[in-house]
Amino acid sequence: MDSAHSNRDIYLRNPDQRLVKVIVSGPFGVGKTTIIRTLSDIPPLRTEEVMTETGAVVDHLDGLKDKTTTTVGLDYGRMSLGDDLALCLFGTPGQKRFQALWDDLTQGALGALILADTRRIADSYEVMGLIERQDLRYAVALNLFPDSPRYPEEELRAALDLAPETPMIACDARDRRTSLDALLALAEHLLAVPEFEQQP
Repeated sequence: MDSAHSNRDIYLRNPDQRLVKVIVSGPFGVGKTTIIRTLSDIPPLRTEEVMTETGAVVDHLDGLKDKTTTTVGLDYGRMSLGDDLALCLFGTPGQKRFQALWDDLTQGALGALILADTRRIADSYEVMGLIERQDLRYAVALNLFPDSPRYPEEELRAALDLAPETPMIACDARDRRTSLDALLALAEHLLAVPEFEQQP
């Protein structure tokens, strides 16, 4: 088998696995591409492009001085949870101008993991509005950067206007253990819904 063919095969579905679609989203520069790369068992598909001066006007770089690329479409990764189940992780831009892409990508998704940055907490409002309009259950993962300010949990939950049952957990998108903890918080949130077991 030639290498080009084998590289394509890694993205094909294992017929013995049930695939569960999960959205990973958040504001610009929050770490969506990073967390999918951290969690994925396969080399993730990415649509990153170099930032232009025009793009920097649309997506401000305040607090993101080292940001040089941006996702212009989606990221895709897959993580197996045993022989019979795999999570398909679709990373989506959180800006409202990607609404049409959102409408397509969220079809059939069971839930969403929203990444937030405590340095720019208000930047999360737009993506949370998009998620809620899609009627998706979600968990919030606070991606902690070296200069991230720490706030009491109740203040952060109030600032994000989270329902009491919505999970909020801190993680480092570069670290597999804490990223898995965030994904597990979402899974437990979804499993708490009685109709989950009736999903095809």
